[in-house]
Amino acid sequence: MTATQNKGIKVEGCGKGRANWHLFTELCKGCGLCITKCPINAKGEKCLQWSKEVGLYSTPAVQPDPEKCIACGTCELLCPDSAIRIERNK
Repeated sequence: MTATQNKGIKVEGCGKGRANWHLFTELCKGCGLCITKCPINAKGEKCLQWSKEVGLYSTPAVQPDPEKCIACGTCELLCPDSAIRIERNK
């Protein structure tokens, strides 16, 4: 079996360089749940926001600001479509 290359957004250096953030655009339906539940956004800052990329239904996908993202994993856990993955750096 061969691995397929997923379309998406990769943001490196989140959480002060501790993690890379991935969004698989072919899975993201643009529901915005991650944006509303992001703890940084809840404090009034713009960490997760709509991107210029589009998702599954040609709706805007999301991406984080790597300077504000703390790589807490809330968005990854809450995404109903498993479109977000946080990869911890070693």
